[in-house]
Amino acid sequence: MTALKNGTWVLIADGEKALFLENRTDGEDPFLEVVRREEQDNPPNREQAANRPGRVSDGPSGHRSAVDDTDWHELAKDRFASDLADILYKQAHSGKFDSIVLVAPPNTLGELRQQLHQEVTNKVIGEVPKTLTNHPLNEIEKIVAKELSKA
Repeated sequence: MTALKNGTWVLIADGEKALFLENRTDGEDPFLEVVRREEQDNPPNREQAANRPGRVSDGPSGHRSAVDDTDWHELAKDRFASDLADILYKQAHSGKFDSIVLVAPPNTLGELRQQLHQEVTNKVIGEVPKTLTNHPLNEIEKIVAKELSKA
């Protein structure tokens, strides 16, 4: 069982927002305090795409097939995960935290995990594959404590 101890950081993230929290008490009754907020302006893909998807010839038949346009919204989410990994590395390297719990939707968690520096990976004590960015802090405290007690 992994429990939050005093000083453990909890990252609550999705593809566009992140809260860096620090536990100020113990794992039984955590009290998370906001250390930092990050937010990325990432409008829906339809607002970022420049034009209609392209078309390509299928050969001498005269038929043409649509080509998928770049998903700018998804690329921005991936880039945000990379930015978060950079922030976490700088914070870990300067000794701001000794342990951290990552809380994010499964896709974001996977992307973040790929981007993390080994120094941060060594400090990860738990992961919670959930979207909690729009939950109030008191609910986040309960959910994270419950999820970690299952581990």
